[in-house]
Amino acid sequence: MRQPSVRARRVAAASVSLVLAAGAAACGPEDNDAKGAGGDSTPHRGGTLTVLNANPQQDFDPARLYTSGGGNVPSLVFRTLTTRNRENGAAGTKVVPDLATDTGRPNKDATVWTYTLKKGLTYEDGSPITSADIKYGIERSFAPELSGGAPYLRDWLVGAADYQGPYKDKKGLDAIETPDERTLVFHLNKPEGEFPYLATQTQFTPVPKSKDTGTTYEEHPVSSGPYKVVRNDNDGERLVLERNPHWSAATDAERKAYPDKIDVRSGLDSSVINQRLSASQGADAAAVTTDTNLGPAELAKVTGDKDLASRVGTGHFGYTNYIAFNPKTKPFDDVKVRQAISYAIDRSSVVNAAGGSALAEPATTFLPDQKSFGYTPYDHFAAGKAGDPAKAKELLKEAGYAKGLTVTLTHSNAKDFETSPEIATAVQDALKKAGITVKLQGLEENDYSDKIHDVKSEPGFFLAHWGADWPSGGPFLAPIFDGRQIVEDGANFNTGQLNDPSVNDEIDAINKLTDLDQAAKRWGALDRKIGEKALTVPLFHPVYKRLVGKDVKNVVISDWTGVLDISQVAVK
Repeated sequence: MRQPSVRARRVAAASVSLVLAAGAAACGPEDNDAKGAGGDSTPHRGGTLTVLNANPQQDFDPARLYTSGGGNVPSLVFRTLTTRNRENGAAGTKVVPDLATDTGRPNKDATVWTYTLKKGLTYEDGSPITSADIKYGIERSFAPELSGGAPYLRDWLVGAADYQGPYKDKKGLDAIETPDERTLVFHLNKPEGEFPYLATQTQFTPVPKSKDTGTTYEEHPVSSGPYKVVRNDNDGERLVLERNPHWSAATDAERKAYPDKIDVRSGLDSSVINQRLSASQGADAAAVTTDTNLGPAELAKVTGDKDLASRVGTGHFGYTNYIAFNPKTKPFDDVKVRQAISYAIDRSSVVNAAGGSALAEPATTFLPDQKSFGYTPYDHFAAGKAGDPAKAKELLKEAGYAKGLTVTLTHSNAKDFETSPEIATAVQDALKKAGITVKLQGLEENDYSDKIHDVKSEPGFFLAHWGADWPSGGPFLAPIFDGRQIVEDGANFNTGQLNDPSVNDEIDAINKLTDLDQAAKRWGALDRKIGEKALTVPLFHPVYKRLVGKDVKNVVISDWTGVLDISQVAVK
């Protein structure tokens, strides 16, 4: 999912190719393994996999895609230095080598990262993939006409802040060295222990300079993966992929590449997609979706049908829906008011408004409930599932609002079961029991996004959500709570406008760690510390439920994306 704002693109990992749009306990294989009805469940090579999607696979150029782990459909064509581990549940949150021989070798302070390419890597025409191709692929992602990708490289690489790409500046980036055809060395502005995660994004895809056609490259990008593009209609509305004859499984341990052909059809209504997957007639029997969930009503029907229920894949993605406060405005400048609202929230009613317990899990921590994020259980304002209005009234009295108060809650009018009217009404009803009258301000999606992401117009009290660019606490906590990321004139995501030196310093200290397990523990401890400030009220983490056709086998759903991994699917 590409949306206008940077934050919106971050959550793309949950709803489109990463998911999403768009990532919380790990799913077990029992939940994930929708193997198809009857017959031999062993995956076999051959056949055509159909993909039925609502959103077109726009901008099919590795420079322009905002992906995590290499994306879903994109990762069939574009290989990167590293990628996500293609396994079920928590095991799938690990970063593993792809084009590179390992996940990267840092210097002592993680400001220099070195990669060596595997031997025998080739493009779809049989020509060799070189380190210079990856350097060029990264450089072209800086070109203004190819904008849309993740912003990290501009921030992290030495001297990259004002670079305009190879079309305007042919000198290239000195921060990326290629001493030989198989070696890349990256020089960073500051320590970044999570650089291996960044190297999963499609900007790290090799692009042969001689084949680069600029803005039309997306029509036939040169494949480094198991499939090549043979058709791209209407900017990704119809995308047809066939086997790349020069791809070798010997250099690619992650992608299974079972089908002979992938046919991606987009622009469909979500209800139509689920109807077609349910009926599984003709080609739809070997079909999946990479962007359409089952809604509450559809899930109720599916649950009552044993055959359909066996074809539902369940996934969790690193994503949190929450209430945000602007402590620069009254009465939210008083921590007791923010605490009172935290106690008053009825998470049971919020979960029901989000589609029920099958589609949402209550949250009391900002970080998702996954080990890779550093999840550390806490509930600083414990009020049970239904809230504690008595405790909330007590705090309001201490804050000088013994007779209650009236506030306005800003939300989106989009029917997304996240920041939408259903969730806002559940919050309104819960706070009423605590003596807080909530007036609802519903805005159209673009107006809502513009309002909440501008420090000049940011409301005092609004619904928000955040999804991680990769499964770690870093891209979850830093954009929301690092004071140096407050943007005064542009898109701002530090909604609490927190600028605490101790928080900023801890973020820097964790970023130096290359032991990702140790880093995760520190992220969890930092989440707990920030939670005491009551700058947000975590509400719930979404659960993704998606149907597959009756002939689809080998469904793998990792906690990195939360959705079916198309690179593992078989249809015979």
